[in-house]
Amino acid sequence: MAGQDSRRQATGLVRGLASAVFGLLAALLPSACGSLSTTELDSGQIAALGQAPAAPVQIEIDTLARPMVESGYTPGLVVGVLLPDGTTRFAGYGVTDQDSGRRPDADTLFAIGSLSKGFLAALTAQLVEQGVLSWDETLPALLPPGTPLSEDARRITLRQLATHTSGLPRQPITLRMLRYFVEYLFDGENFYRHFNAATVFDYLAEVEIDEPGQPQYSNIGYALLGHAVERRTGRSLEDLLEDRLARPLGLACTGYLPEALPCHAQRAFGHAGDQPKFIARGKPAPDWRFTPLMRGSAALSSTARDLLRFAAAHLNERDSALAANLRVQVPRDKEAAATAWVVDRLDGHAITYQIGIVAGYTSYMGLDLERKTAVVVLQNAFNWDNSLGHKLLLRLAVRPDSQPINLSLSQ
Repeated sequence: MAGQDSRRQATGLVRGLASAVFGLLAALLPSACGSLSTTELDSGQIAALGQAPAAPVQIEIDTLARPMVESGYTPGLVVGVLLPDGTTRFAGYGVTDQDSGRRPDADTLFAIGSLSKGFLAALTAQLVEQGVLSWDETLPALLPPGTPLSEDARRITLRQLATHTSGLPRQPITLRMLRYFVEYLFDGENFYRHFNAATVFDYLAEVEIDEPGQPQYSNIGYALLGHAVERRTGRSLEDLLEDRLARPLGLACTGYLPEALPCHAQRAFGHAGDQPKFIARGKPAPDWRFTPLMRGSAALSSTARDLLRFAAAHLNERDSALAANLRVQVPRDKEAAATAWVVDRLDGHAITYQIGIVAGYTSYMGLDLERKTAVVVLQNAFNWDNSLGHKLLLRLAVRPDSQPINLSLSQ
Protein backbone atom coordinates (compact mmCIF):
# COMPACT_ATOMS: atom_id res chain seq x y z
CA MET A 1 0.00 0.00 0.00
CA ALA A 2 2.80 2.39 0.91
CA GLY A 3 4.35 1.92 -2.53
CA GLN A 4 1.04 2.58 -4.27
CA ASP A 5 0.50 5.72 -2.19
CA SER A 6 4.00 6.94 -3.07
CA ARG A 7 3.38 6.37 -6.78
CA ARG A 8 0.06 8.22 -6.57
CA GLN A 9 1.72 11.13 -4.79
CA ALA A 10 4.49 11.27 -7.39
CA THR A 11 1.95 11.12 -10.22
CA GLY A 12 -0.05 13.88 -8.57
CA LEU A 13 3.03 16.07 -8.25
CA VAL A 14 3.94 15.58 -11.91
CA ARG A 15 0.41 16.37 -13.04
CA GLY A 16 0.27 19.36 -10.73
CA LEU A 17 3.53 20.72 -12.14
CA ALA A 18 2.36 20.16 -15.72
CA SER A 19 -0.97 21.80 -14.98
CA ALA A 20 0.73 24.82 -13.40
CA VAL A 21 3.05 25.30 -16.40
CA PHE A 22 0.16 24.78 -18.79
CA GLY A 23 -1.78 27.42 -16.87
CA LEU A 24 1.15 29.83 -17.14
CA LEU A 25 1.23 29.33 -20.90
CA ALA A 26 -2.50 30.00 -21.02
CA ALA A 27 -1.97 33.27 -19.17
CA LEU A 28 0.87 34.32 -21.49
CA LEU A 29 -0.90 33.07 -24.63
CA PRO A 30 -4.62 33.52 -23.88
CA SER A 31 -5.74 31.75 -27.02
CA ALA A 32 -3.63 28.69 -26.37
CA CYS A 33 -5.60 26.81 -23.76
CA GLY A 34 -8.83 28.64 -23.11
CA SER A 35 -12.01 28.30 -25.10
CA LEU A 36 -11.38 26.80 -28.50
CA SER A 37 -13.07 29.70 -30.22
CA THR A 38 -15.04 32.88 -29.75
CA THR A 39 -18.41 33.69 -31.24
CA GLU A 40 -19.12 36.64 -28.96
CA LEU A 41 -20.87 39.73 -30.31
CA ASP A 42 -21.21 42.90 -28.27
CA SER A 43 -24.50 44.79 -28.00
CA GLY A 44 -23.38 47.36 -30.57
CA GLN A 45 -22.61 44.69 -33.16
CA ILE A 46 -25.96 42.98 -32.56
CA ALA A 47 -27.83 46.28 -32.86
CA ALA A 48 -26.03 47.13 -36.11
CA LEU A 49 -26.90 43.75 -37.60
CA GLY A 50 -30.55 44.19 -36.69
CA GLN A 51 -30.80 47.73 -38.05
CA ALA A 52 -29.09 47.17 -41.40
CA PRO A 53 -31.57 47.03 -44.30
CA ALA A 54 -32.10 43.60 -45.86
CA ALA A 55 -29.87 43.01 -48.89
CA PRO A 56 -29.65 40.14 -51.38
CA VAL A 57 -28.19 37.08 -49.67
CA GLN A 58 -25.02 37.19 -51.77
CA ILE A 59 -24.37 40.78 -50.67
CA GLU A 60 -25.02 39.83 -47.03
CA ILE A 61 -22.38 37.10 -47.33
CA ASP A 62 -19.91 39.31 -49.23
CA THR A 63 -20.14 42.11 -46.68
CA LEU A 64 -19.24 39.83 -43.79
CA ALA A 65 -16.86 37.35 -45.45
CA ARG A 66 -14.80 39.25 -48.01
CA PRO A 67 -12.95 41.46 -45.44
CA MET A 68 -11.60 38.34 -43.72
CA VAL A 69 -9.63 37.41 -46.84
CA GLU A 70 -8.76 40.94 -47.93
CA SER A 71 -7.28 41.68 -44.48
CA GLY A 72 -5.11 38.55 -44.61
CA TYR A 73 -6.95 36.95 -41.69
CA THR A 74 -7.34 33.73 -43.68
CA PRO A 75 -6.02 32.72 -47.13
CA GLY A 76 -9.36 31.22 -48.14
CA LEU A 77 -12.94 30.97 -46.98
CA VAL A 78 -16.17 29.24 -48.00
CA VAL A 79 -19.62 30.21 -46.73
CA GLY A 80 -22.71 28.05 -47.23
CA VAL A 81 -26.23 29.19 -46.36
CA LEU A 82 -29.46 27.18 -46.13
CA LEU A 83 -32.46 29.49 -46.57
CA PRO A 84 -36.01 29.05 -45.18
CA ASP A 85 -37.32 27.93 -48.58
CA GLY A 86 -34.83 25.04 -48.60
CA THR A 87 -32.49 26.52 -51.22
CA THR A 88 -28.77 26.92 -50.64
CA ARG A 89 -26.19 29.59 -51.45
CA PHE A 90 -22.41 29.14 -51.53
CA ALA A 91 -19.64 31.71 -51.84
CA GLY A 92 -15.86 31.19 -51.95
CA TYR A 93 -13.14 33.77 -51.34
CA GLY A 94 -9.36 33.81 -51.54
CA VAL A 95 -7.37 30.68 -52.41
CA THR A 96 -7.14 27.03 -51.40
CA ASP A 97 -3.34 27.41 -51.39
CA GLN A 98 -0.86 30.00 -52.55
CA ASP A 99 0.67 27.81 -55.29
CA SER A 100 -2.48 26.96 -57.24
CA GLY A 101 -4.34 30.20 -56.60
CA ARG A 102 -7.61 28.25 -56.94
CA ARG A 103 -10.68 29.76 -55.30
CA PRO A 104 -12.44 27.43 -52.80
CA ASP A 105 -16.06 26.51 -53.46
CA ALA A 106 -18.93 24.35 -52.14
CA ASP A 107 -17.03 21.13 -52.97
CA THR A 108 -13.62 22.09 -51.62
CA LEU A 109 -12.44 19.64 -48.96
CA PHE A 110 -11.51 20.99 -45.52
CA ALA A 111 -10.46 19.31 -42.30
CA ILE A 112 -13.35 20.13 -39.94
CA GLY A 113 -11.86 19.26 -36.55
CA SER A 114 -14.42 19.10 -33.77
CA LEU A 115 -17.39 19.26 -36.13
CA SER A 116 -16.55 15.56 -36.26
CA LYS A 117 -18.22 15.30 -32.84
CA GLY A 118 -21.59 16.20 -34.35
CA PHE A 119 -21.35 13.23 -36.71
CA LEU A 120 -20.35 10.87 -33.91
CA ALA A 121 -23.22 12.20 -31.77
CA ALA A 122 -25.62 11.58 -34.66
CA LEU A 123 -24.43 7.96 -34.99
CA THR A 124 -24.73 7.50 -31.22
CA ALA A 125 -28.27 8.91 -31.14
CA GLN A 126 -29.34 6.54 -33.92
CA LEU A 127 -27.91 3.56 -32.01
CA VAL A 128 -29.68 4.66 -28.82
CA GLU A 129 -32.96 5.03 -30.70
CA GLN A 130 -32.54 1.48 -32.01
CA GLY A 131 -31.71 0.06 -28.57
CA VAL A 132 -28.10 -0.83 -29.35
CA LEU A 133 -26.90 1.64 -26.71
CA SER A 134 -28.52 3.43 -23.78
CA TRP A 135 -27.84 7.01 -22.69
CA ASP A 136 -27.68 5.83 -19.06
CA GLU A 137 -24.98 3.17 -19.57
CA THR A 138 -21.79 3.85 -17.63
CA LEU A 139 -18.14 3.35 -18.55
CA PRO A 140 -17.83 -0.13 -16.95
CA ALA A 141 -20.42 -1.37 -19.48
CA LEU A 142 -19.00 0.63 -22.39
CA LEU A 143 -15.29 -0.18 -22.09
CA PRO A 144 -13.53 -3.56 -22.23
CA PRO A 145 -14.17 -5.77 -19.18
CA GLY A 146 -11.58 -5.29 -16.47
CA THR A 147 -10.61 -1.75 -17.53
CA PRO A 148 -9.37 -0.10 -14.31
CA LEU A 149 -11.55 2.91 -13.50
CA SER A 150 -11.56 5.36 -10.62
CA GLU A 151 -14.77 5.73 -8.64
CA ASP A 152 -15.50 9.00 -10.46
CA ALA A 153 -14.85 7.43 -13.88
CA ARG A 154 -17.15 4.49 -13.09
CA ARG A 155 -20.10 6.89 -12.81
CA ILE A 156 -19.63 8.57 -16.22
CA THR A 157 -22.56 7.87 -18.56
CA LEU A 158 -22.89 7.75 -22.32
CA ARG A 159 -25.10 10.86 -22.18
CA GLN A 160 -22.44 12.75 -20.23
CA LEU A 161 -19.79 11.88 -22.80
CA ALA A 162 -22.04 13.10 -25.63
CA THR A 163 -23.06 16.35 -23.90
CA HIS A 164 -19.61 17.27 -22.52
CA THR A 165 -20.91 16.93 -18.95
CA SER A 166 -18.74 14.01 -17.77
CA GLY A 167 -16.37 16.36 -15.95
CA LEU A 168 -13.44 15.03 -17.98
CA PRO A 169 -11.07 17.80 -19.14
CA ARG A 170 -10.31 18.77 -22.73
CA GLN A 171 -7.24 16.54 -22.43
CA PRO A 172 -5.17 15.11 -19.53
CA ILE A 173 -2.47 17.53 -18.45
CA THR A 174 0.83 15.65 -18.26
CA LEU A 175 4.46 16.59 -18.81
CA ARG A 176 4.37 14.73 -22.13
CA MET A 177 1.29 16.68 -23.20
CA LEU A 178 2.99 19.89 -22.13
CA ARG A 179 6.11 19.07 -24.17
CA TYR A 180 4.09 18.29 -27.29
CA PHE A 181 2.06 21.48 -26.87
CA VAL A 182 5.15 23.67 -26.58
CA GLU A 183 6.60 21.98 -29.68
CA TYR A 184 3.30 22.63 -31.50
CA LEU A 185 3.62 26.37 -30.91
CA PHE A 186 6.76 26.29 -33.07
CA ASP A 187 6.17 23.47 -35.56
CA GLY A 188 2.37 23.05 -35.69
CA GLU A 189 2.52 19.27 -35.20
CA ASN A 190 -0.31 17.31 -33.55
CA PHE A 191 -0.07 17.42 -29.75
CA TYR A 192 -2.73 14.68 -29.43
CA ARG A 193 -0.59 12.16 -31.30
CA HIS A 194 0.09 10.02 -28.22
CA PHE A 195 -3.53 9.64 -27.08
CA ASN A 196 -4.14 5.97 -27.75
CA ALA A 197 -6.47 3.69 -25.78
CA ALA A 198 -3.79 2.60 -23.31
CA THR A 199 -2.86 6.19 -22.45
CA VAL A 200 -6.44 7.32 -21.86
CA PHE A 201 -7.43 4.15 -19.98
CA ASP A 202 -4.45 4.66 -17.64
CA TYR A 203 -5.70 8.18 -17.00
CA LEU A 204 -9.22 6.92 -16.21
CA ALA A 205 -7.85 4.60 -13.54
CA GLU A 206 -6.94 7.57 -11.35
CA VAL A 207 -9.01 10.52 -12.57
CA GLU A 208 -10.82 12.65 -9.99
CA ILE A 209 -13.71 14.78 -11.25
CA ASP A 210 -14.59 18.04 -9.51
CA GLU A 211 -17.85 19.02 -11.20
CA PRO A 212 -19.65 16.07 -12.79
CA GLY A 213 -22.78 17.04 -14.69
CA GLN A 214 -21.52 20.54 -15.55
CA PRO A 215 -20.54 21.40 -19.15
CA GLN A 216 -16.80 21.09 -19.73
CA TYR A 217 -15.56 20.54 -23.26
CA SER A 218 -13.69 17.25 -23.55
CA ASN A 219 -11.85 15.82 -26.53
CA ILE A 220 -11.03 12.64 -24.64
CA GLY A 221 -14.71 12.30 -23.69
CA TYR A 222 -15.60 12.04 -27.36
CA ALA A 223 -12.66 9.70 -27.92
CA LEU A 224 -14.24 7.37 -25.37
CA LEU A 225 -17.64 7.81 -27.01
CA GLY A 226 -16.25 6.70 -30.36
CA HIS A 227 -14.53 3.73 -28.73
CA ALA A 228 -17.80 2.70 -27.06
CA VAL A 229 -19.71 2.92 -30.36
CA GLU A 230 -17.15 0.80 -32.21
CA ARG A 231 -16.94 -1.76 -29.43
CA ARG A 232 -20.72 -2.18 -29.08
CA THR A 233 -21.42 -2.43 -32.81
CA GLY A 234 -18.27 -4.35 -33.78
CA ARG A 235 -17.84 -1.93 -36.69
CA SER A 236 -15.46 0.93 -37.45
CA LEU A 237 -16.59 4.54 -37.38
CA GLU A 238 -15.74 4.72 -41.09
CA ASP A 239 -18.23 1.95 -41.91
CA LEU A 240 -20.93 3.34 -39.61
CA LEU A 241 -20.55 6.83 -41.06
CA GLU A 242 -20.88 5.54 -44.62
CA ASP A 243 -23.89 3.31 -43.95
CA ARG A 244 -25.86 5.51 -41.55
CA LEU A 245 -25.11 9.10 -42.58
CA ALA A 246 -23.01 9.57 -45.72
CA ARG A 247 -24.98 7.35 -48.08
CA PRO A 248 -28.52 8.17 -46.79
CA LEU A 249 -27.88 11.93 -46.74
CA GLY A 250 -25.84 12.10 -49.95
CA LEU A 251 -22.63 13.21 -48.26
CA ALA A 252 -20.27 12.42 -51.12
CA CYS A 253 -17.16 14.06 -49.64
CA THR A 254 -17.25 13.42 -45.90
CA GLY A 255 -14.95 10.86 -44.30
CA TYR A 256 -12.12 10.05 -41.91
CA LEU A 257 -9.60 9.31 -44.69
CA PRO A 258 -9.36 12.51 -46.78
CA GLU A 259 -7.12 10.96 -49.42
CA ALA A 260 -9.85 8.39 -50.18
CA LEU A 261 -12.55 11.01 -50.82
CA PRO A 262 -13.44 12.09 -54.39
CA CYS A 263 -12.95 15.76 -53.46
CA HIS A 264 -9.39 15.27 -52.24
CA ALA A 265 -7.90 16.75 -55.42
CA GLN A 266 -9.83 19.94 -54.61
CA ARG A 267 -8.72 20.14 -51.00
CA ALA A 268 -7.86 23.35 -49.19
CA PHE A 269 -4.43 23.38 -47.55
CA GLY A 270 -4.12 24.44 -43.91
CA HIS A 271 -2.31 27.59 -42.84
CA ALA A 272 -1.22 29.26 -39.62
CA GLY A 273 -3.48 31.98 -38.30
CA ASP A 274 -3.79 32.96 -34.65
CA GLN A 275 -2.00 29.66 -33.98
CA PRO A 276 0.56 28.10 -34.04
CA LYS A 277 1.98 31.08 -32.21
CA PHE A 278 5.42 31.04 -33.78
CA ILE A 279 4.54 30.28 -37.40
CA ALA A 280 3.78 33.41 -39.39
CA ARG A 281 0.14 33.97 -40.34
CA GLY A 282 -0.59 32.65 -43.82
CA LYS A 283 2.29 30.17 -43.86
CA PRO A 284 1.47 26.47 -44.46
CA ALA A 285 0.68 24.37 -41.39
CA PRO A 286 1.11 20.57 -41.25
CA ASP A 287 -1.91 18.28 -41.46
CA TRP A 288 -2.76 16.25 -38.37
CA ARG A 289 -3.25 12.50 -38.25
CA PHE A 290 -5.11 11.10 -35.27
CA THR A 291 -4.84 7.83 -33.39
CA PRO A 292 -7.78 5.43 -33.86
CA LEU A 293 -9.07 6.44 -30.41
CA MET A 294 -9.18 10.16 -31.28
CA ARG A 295 -10.69 9.72 -34.75
CA GLY A 296 -14.31 10.31 -33.75
CA SER A 297 -13.39 13.45 -31.83
CA ALA A 298 -11.69 15.44 -34.58
CA ALA A 299 -10.56 13.52 -37.68
CA LEU A 300 -13.29 14.17 -40.29
CA SER A 301 -12.90 16.11 -43.52
CA SER A 302 -15.90 17.51 -45.38
CA THR A 303 -17.21 20.24 -47.68
CA ALA A 304 -19.62 23.13 -47.26
CA ARG A 305 -22.17 21.34 -49.45
CA ASP A 306 -22.08 18.16 -47.33
CA LEU A 307 -22.21 20.08 -44.07
CA LEU A 308 -25.34 21.97 -45.15
CA ARG A 309 -26.98 18.66 -46.04
CA PHE A 310 -26.06 17.36 -42.60
CA ALA A 311 -27.49 20.52 -41.03
CA ALA A 312 -30.72 20.18 -43.03
CA ALA A 313 -31.15 16.62 -41.72
CA HIS A 314 -31.19 18.00 -38.16
CA LEU A 315 -33.82 20.58 -39.09
CA ASN A 316 -36.07 17.86 -40.49
CA GLU A 317 -38.31 16.83 -37.61
CA ARG A 318 -38.95 13.45 -39.23
CA ASP A 319 -35.39 12.40 -38.35
CA SER A 320 -36.06 12.10 -34.63
CA ALA A 321 -32.61 10.91 -33.57
CA LEU A 322 -30.83 13.90 -35.11
CA ALA A 323 -33.47 16.42 -34.06
CA ALA A 324 -33.25 15.16 -30.47
CA ASN A 325 -29.54 15.99 -30.36
CA LEU A 326 -30.43 19.70 -30.66
CA ARG A 327 -32.40 19.75 -27.39
CA VAL A 328 -30.68 21.52 -24.52
CA GLN A 329 -29.65 19.11 -21.76
CA VAL A 330 -28.03 21.65 -19.40
CA PRO A 331 -29.60 25.15 -19.64
CA ARG A 332 -27.24 28.12 -19.35
CA ASP A 333 -27.29 31.72 -20.57
CA LYS A 334 -24.30 31.01 -22.82
CA GLU A 335 -23.15 27.73 -24.36
CA ALA A 336 -26.06 25.70 -23.06
CA ALA A 337 -25.23 22.04 -23.57
CA ALA A 338 -27.09 19.94 -26.14
CA THR A 339 -25.72 16.67 -27.58
CA ALA A 340 -22.48 17.75 -29.32
CA TRP A 341 -24.16 21.10 -30.07
CA VAL A 342 -24.26 24.24 -27.90
CA VAL A 343 -26.91 26.95 -27.81
CA ASP A 344 -26.53 30.72 -27.36
CA ARG A 345 -29.27 33.34 -27.21
CA LEU A 346 -28.48 36.57 -29.05
CA ASP A 347 -30.98 39.42 -29.21
CA GLY A 348 -33.82 37.00 -28.54
CA HIS A 349 -32.67 34.49 -31.18
CA ALA A 350 -31.49 30.99 -30.26
CA ILE A 351 -28.47 29.83 -32.26
CA THR A 352 -27.47 26.17 -32.11
CA TYR A 353 -23.93 25.58 -33.31
CA GLN A 354 -20.66 23.67 -33.32
CA ILE A 355 -17.10 24.86 -33.90
CA GLY A 356 -14.03 22.96 -35.05
CA ILE A 357 -10.39 24.01 -35.05
CA VAL A 358 -7.62 21.65 -36.10
CA ALA A 359 -4.15 22.01 -37.61
CA GLY A 360 -4.53 24.87 -40.14
CA TYR A 361 -8.34 24.94 -40.38
CA THR A 362 -11.36 26.51 -38.67
CA SER A 363 -14.97 25.43 -39.14
CA TYR A 364 -18.41 26.59 -38.00
CA MET A 365 -21.88 25.10 -38.42
CA GLY A 366 -24.84 27.01 -36.98
CA LEU A 367 -28.62 26.54 -37.04
CA ASP A 368 -31.62 28.76 -36.41
CA LEU A 369 -34.23 26.13 -35.55
CA GLU A 370 -37.16 28.53 -35.58
CA ARG A 371 -36.51 29.81 -39.09
CA LYS A 372 -35.03 26.60 -40.51
CA THR A 373 -31.85 28.34 -41.62
CA ALA A 374 -28.24 27.18 -41.37
CA VAL A 375 -24.80 28.63 -41.98
CA VAL A 376 -21.48 26.87 -42.59
CA VAL A 377 -18.15 28.73 -42.58
CA LEU A 378 -14.89 26.97 -43.49
CA GLN A 379 -11.48 28.67 -43.28
CA ASN A 380 -8.11 27.26 -44.27
CA ALA A 381 -6.39 28.93 -41.32
CA PHE A 382 -6.47 28.31 -37.55
CA ASN A 383 -8.36 31.31 -36.17
CA TRP A 384 -10.19 31.90 -32.89
CA ASP A 385 -12.86 34.30 -34.16
CA ASN A 386 -15.94 32.45 -35.40
CA SER A 387 -18.40 35.33 -35.08
CA LEU A 388 -19.04 35.49 -38.85
CA GLY A 389 -21.44 32.53 -38.64
CA HIS A 390 -23.42 34.07 -35.79
CA LYS A 391 -23.56 37.43 -37.57
CA LEU A 392 -24.90 35.88 -40.75
CA LEU A 393 -27.57 33.87 -38.91
CA LEU A 394 -28.72 37.04 -37.15
CA ARG A 395 -28.87 38.91 -40.46
CA LEU A 396 -30.98 36.10 -41.94
CA ALA A 397 -33.27 36.20 -38.89
CA VAL A 398 -34.32 39.83 -39.47
CA ARG A 399 -34.93 39.50 -43.19
CA PRO A 400 -38.57 39.87 -44.30
CA ASP A 401 -38.36 36.49 -46.07
CA SER A 402 -37.20 34.63 -42.95
CA GLN A 403 -40.46 32.84 -42.15
CA PRO A 404 -39.88 29.14 -41.40
CA ILE A 405 -41.06 26.36 -43.70
CA ASN A 406 -40.84 22.58 -43.66
CA LEU A 407 -37.80 20.95 -45.23
CA SER A 408 -37.32 17.48 -46.66
CA LEU A 409 -34.09 15.49 -46.60
CA SER A 410 -33.98 15.51 -50.40
CA GLN A 411 -33.54 19.27 -50.60
